[in-house]
Amino acid sequence: MKIWVGLMLLTAAVFLLALSFGDQRIPFVAVLSALRGTAEAPVQMIVTGLRLPRAVMALLVGAALGASGALAQAIMRNPLAEPGLLGINAGAALAAVLVIVQLDGVPQGLLPWLTFGGALAMSVAIHALSWRRGSSSTRIILVGIGLSALAGAAASFISTFGDAPAVQRAMIWLAGSLQDSRWERVRMLASWSALPLALAWAMARELDVIAMGDTVARGLGQRVDAVRGAAVLLCALLSGAAVAASGLVAFVGLVAPHLARRLFGQAHARLIPGAALIGAALVLSADLAARNVMPPVQIPVGVFTALLGAPFFGWLLWRRRDG
Repeated sequence: MKIWVGLMLLTAAVFLLALSFGDQRIPFVAVLSALRGTAEAPVQMIVTGLRLPRAVMALLVGAALGASGALAQAIMRNPLAEPGLLGINAGAALAAVLVIVQLDGVPQGLLPWLTFGGALAMSVAIHALSWRRGSSSTRIILVGIGLSALAGAAASFISTFGDAPAVQRAMIWLAGSLQDSRWERVRMLASWSALPLALAWAMARELDVIAMGDTVARGLGQRVDAVRGAAVLLCALLSGAAVAASGLVAFVGLVAPHLARRLFGQAHARLIPGAALIGAALVLSADLAARNVMPPVQIPVGVFTALLGAPFFGWLLWRRRDG
């Protein structure tokens, strides 16, 4: 219980820092006044109109990515698994590049919906192509890697023949950015991710069983293929919603479950909410640092998480070099 309370207090502290620090430093007293709706108009606009939706968006994106990473590692039984490994993020990225670069007539408000659809379409394709009298984690990973490479090649091909301004917008989106955080997008992401998060937590026992291996799970009476398919769908819903809202924010789905496993253990009833909370804190902290490390330049949050996550990935590989 102490770990939960400490982590939530740490996240709350980072949340207040995110509302206070930026191009214009706002004292904490003024931030609290703005949250109560009693601050002066300029401060009120900065805190509740600009920084607050961005901070809430960072929390939601991180929670979705952390929980989806825990799902991916459970069904793949691979500590290096994350939604990007399954190719789900590549499907969303391909849809985004297609819309931004080639479909000028499509309203930009449809971009989150179409990228969300790209993630779902990729998850369906992965599960269909990996099915052969059932599915296996190995086939899902191999098919996911292949489709991810194909989607990446298609996105590069589309970018090659696109207009330079449109390609630049697509590259900024793919780098992962929270600059376009608005309350409409916050509500959209919350509505997309709330139910999948609840369902992922509800199937915690099934995830504990499938993590033991297919043979053991079937021996315990579990319908392994149905559980794996449901988990892949939930993983696609969560990561697709996060990517649609913010672009590609790398490594959070890998790092958050590992930290949660260290703090809360292997049981998914604690691991799923723990990974979601740690993922939320990671993205919020990364966005705070990305906004303030080189002012007035704002580094995309996806670039910052990649800079932090790549050494962590290398450390995991080094630890398992004999495995």
